[in-house]
This record gives sequence, structure tokens and C-alpha cells, in this order.
Amino acid sequence: MMNDLETQGAPSRGTRRWYRIQVRARQLFNTVPLREHQKIYILTLLVGAICGLAAVLFHLLLDFFQDHIIYSAAATLHWWRIPLVIIIPALGGLIAGAGLFYFAPEASGSGIPQVKAAYYLGAGRISARVIPAKMILAALNIGTGASLGREGPTVQICAAIASVLGRLFAISRRRLQGLLPVGAAAGLAAAFNTPIAAVTFTLEEILGDSAAKPLGSIVIAAVIAAVIERTILGENALFSTPPYRLNRPSELVFYALLGVTAALAAVVFNECLLRLRRRFRQQRRIPQWASPGVGGLILGVIGLCALMLTGSSSVFGIGYGQLSVELQGKLPLNVLAILAVSKLIGTVISYSSGSSGGIFGPSLYIGGMIGGAVGLLTQYVLADPLTSPGAFALVGMGAVFAGIVRAPVTSIIIIFEMTNNYSMILPLMVSNITSYAVATKLSPVPIYDALLLQDGIRLPHAEKHALRMIPVSAAMTRDVVSVPGHMTVAESFEYVQKLPEHHHAYPVVDGAGRITGIVTFNDLKRALAAGRGGEKLERAAHKNLVRAYPDEALDTVMLKLGRHGISQLPVVSRTKASRLLGIITLHDVARALSREIETEPAPAEGSPQ
Repeated sequence: MMNDLETQGAPSRGTRRWYRIQVRARQLFNTVPLREHQKIYILTLLVGAICGLAAVLFHLLLDFFQDHIIYSAAATLHWWRIPLVIIIPALGGLIAGAGLFYFAPEASGSGIPQVKAAYYLGAGRISARVIPAKMILAALNIGTGASLGREGPTVQICAAIASVLGRLFAISRRRLQGLLPVGAAAGLAAAFNTPIAAVTFTLEEILGDSAAKPLGSIVIAAVIAAVIERTILGENALFSTPPYRLNRPSELVFYALLGVTAALAAVVFNECLLRLRRRFRQQRRIPQWASPGVGGLILGVIGLCALMLTGSSSVFGIGYGQLSVELQGKLPLNVLAILAVSKLIGTVISYSSGSSGGIFGPSLYIGGMIGGAVGLLTQYVLADPLTSPGAFALVGMGAVFAGIVRAPVTSIIIIFEMTNNYSMILPLMVSNITSYAVATKLSPVPIYDALLLQDGIRLPHAEKHALRMIPVSAAMTRDVVSVPGHMTVAESFEYVQKLPEHHHAYPVVDGAGRITGIVTFNDLKRALAAGRGGEKLERAAHKNLVRAYPDEALDTVMLKLGRHGISQLPVVSRTKASRLLGIITLHDVARALSREIETEPAPAEGSPQ
């Protein structure tokens, strides 16, 4: 799954040509009389604009393939078309599988796990070949019927564009890493026409930090990409819905039940996908490149059955057309149930077999069908014709998305932006948060992290999250060994020598217990060697203290320790800087971090270890 970040052996002709282009671009970029942050701003604008255009191109290409291949074949059920409905997904899977296997293996699947791996472990480097491979092969794969979405591929394409631009202009390693989520946000903003949700998803899922440094660039690029998409494709919302609202407070109980149902569906989806994907990867009878073709063949049978039973071909491809119908509340219960189950199974098979496409779109589709079904049952139980199945379908989209992807804030905002319907905020919050909480309890590992774990890649989320979330007060040593400042250096040395446990440094306190400085054991030895044994300790101690505070996070402490080259800090009160509360050392940080990681919930059975 990781991209080929390094070239082995002698560089190829293409590599040498790329290097020459990079050198020329770097020289041109460096001739512009701008400061570093100004150049990054210009690069952000370029990323937003180019990613917006790339997302539109991918959208149009996918729609062309989808409309003229699989949906055209499934338009009418003449006897001679029935074999085509089965053969086309299989043939499309074979072609895409061969292209992925031999040209760009890193372009298979969703693309979002690959972007996360490149951000955390690859210093922001994604191979340039991902751009054409993902755009063409994912469009062909989905256009011939693979039950996957376009959003994940768009994120990877645009992240790759950002990575290539960053390397082209030879920006620093740190800047290149920060540019990757900028491209990802631009891609998602243009794919869904949802700039705000693109920003929140990038912060929640890729960065895992709402206070990330590239936040400004992420927002700018997302807005630019969305504006370009709207300018070319129009400003209409992705889905059109009636002005739904909450009719009675008792409906909230059923929206909560929808959240539980969505969570169960999400857990089944994730676990089945992971198990089947492992089976496909472990089997040796079918060549790896042919697996998407086998998946396409099975999908063709499932899609044909659903087509004959419901008259809908939406199990193939993205299926947003049928979802729009259900958001109007127009589908009967049996059709909703058949389409929800068929889409779930079809998406699991398509993704597990190695096809190129995302799970964003299918999660919304499955959620819409489940929500519509729950809405019809609620309408029957309450005997209230004002209860709209379409409103439940709208909420169900976000609830299943929250359960599968585990981005609760994004799951709420994205529904608002895709539908321009802001009147359902309370049902959305109740259902989505319920789904997120139940799904996390039943299956703690999020799907994108689980996919990486299955590939043997463990991201440093837990450690970074712990350092941000654990306060100093939870890790510091409160029983501090201090040395009175009125002692001489010689007395102090003798005093610490007699202590049952030796430390690297000791706070120096006055008669009232207030900290006045800090002294290390080596400071005392050097002072004695210099003949300063009779000097008062308060004069020999270091006065310019670097302090920690009980409410600070451990990542801030680590920055202070690293910046000043020390191994411990006195912890003092924010209101009284001389009041010594404790001491925090590298050992304390390591111990607290170890405790936090060890108490992480273990992956559910069937999840990758």
C-alpha cells in the first residue's frame, strides 16, 4: 500500500528527466523575491486550483464511463443484455486489476489509507504515477460497475498533485508533509461540493488534530477547489430534498434507534470487508491482478438479482440517482431492504477484491436505504402520515457514514452541505453520535486504520493523541525532593548523597518552600571541584527556570524539554509561579504514555492485529 518512495539502483531516464525539471522549477521559484511563507501561500492557491480542475475531470470521466457502460447495459432487461450486466463488471475489474497490479499497486482501494500512510510515514511523498493511474483506472472500474465511490480516489489524486507540486518546487520536507492534507481537502471539497466538511474530515481523519498548523492552507485550498467545481458543474446541491423537519419530540427515540441500526450495519460492513479482503489477499489460486475481475463477476450476479427484483441498477457504480429518489421518501420497504443489503455486499466484494474506489459514497447510499426503511417502520408505529421516510433516509446517510468512517463531526456537516437542509440538526446529532458511540464500542479500530493495520502499517496516532490529551498533572511526580537554598554547596552535596534515591536535578527552595532555582548533581560536583563549597546554594543554582504547568499537555512539555536540552521541569502554579507543585521528567512522560497506550481498547475479533 505504501508508495515507492525511493528509487533502487541507478536512476532511470524518466527519473533523470524529472530531476532536471525539478531543478529548473526550483531555480525559477527561488528567483521570485518572496519570503518562504508567501511562496507557500502561492503554492496553496495552485494546489486548490489544480485539484479543483482534476476533481472535475475525474467526475466527468467517471460519469461518462458509468452512463455509457454499466448503466447503459442495465437500462432494459432484454434477454441478450442479461449476460452483459454480469460480464461488464468482471471485464472492467480485470482491466483495472491488471493496470493496478503492473503499473501502480498503490492506486488500488480507497486512497485515503494511502494518503494517511504517506503523511505520517512517507514525509508527504506520493508517486506522480498515482495521478493518471487512479484517475483512469478508478473511473473505468467504477464506470463498469464496481460498487464504490469517487470521493476516496479524488482525495488520493489531489493529495498526489499536492505532493508532486511540492517536490517540483523543492519545498522543505516539513512543508511537503503539510501540503498533503491541503490537497486532500481540496479534492474532497470538489468531489462532494462540501468545503466545510472537507476541512473537518481532513482534520478529523487525516490529521487527527483540529489545531493543525496547515489549517489556513487547508481552508483556502478547499474553498478554491469547491468554487472551481461549482463554476464548471453548477451550484446545485448534490442531493435535493424537501424541507424536512422534526414533527414531534417522540421521533427522536426512533432517530436514536436508527443510530443503533446504522452502527450495527457499519460494524457488519467493516468486519466483513476486513475478513474478505484478508481472504482475497491470502488465496493463491487466482492471480492478484485478476481478483478485481472475480469480484466484478460476483458483483454482476448480485447486481442483476437486485435489478430484477427492484428495477434499480444502483447496486452498480455510485448509485446516487437512486439515493436521490429515496430522499424524497418514494421507495417501498422491500425495495429499500433489498438495495441496502445488495449494496453492502456488493461494496464489500468490490473493495475486498482489490478494485479502485472509495467507501464514502456507498456508506451514504446504504445509510439512506436503512434510514428510509426505519422511517417507514416509524411511520407505521406512530401512525402519523407526517413522519417522513425521506427525513430518516437523510439522517441515515450520516449515521452509517459516522459508524463506518468514525468522523462524527464530518458526518453531520456533510449532510448539511450535500442537501442544503439545515432543519434536521437535532435528529442528525442524536442519530450520528449514537451510531458513532455504538460502532466504536463494538469495533474500536476505525476502518482506514484497520486497513493499514492489515497491511502491517501502524500509524503513530495513539502516541500523538495521548501526548496531546494527557495533562502534566496526571503524569508529574508530586513528592518532590528539594534542597533548601540556605545550605552551602558542600552541605547540599552531602545532603543529596545521603538520599535513598538519586536524581539528575533538584529544585532549590527558600524557607517558605517557594522555588528559587534548580541545581543538578553535576553542578554541585563542579562547584566543589572549583573550590566553591562554602558558597550558598541559592547563589549557585540556575535562576532562569523553564517551568511546566499542571494543565499543560505532555506534548508541550516534550517541546520544552527538547528545546532547552533538559530532562525535567519543575511544575508550578499558574497564579503563583514560585509555588512548587511537582516535577515532570522524561521518565514520567514515558510512563504516562505507556499507561495510556496499554489501556487502548483491543481490536475486535476479526480486526487486523
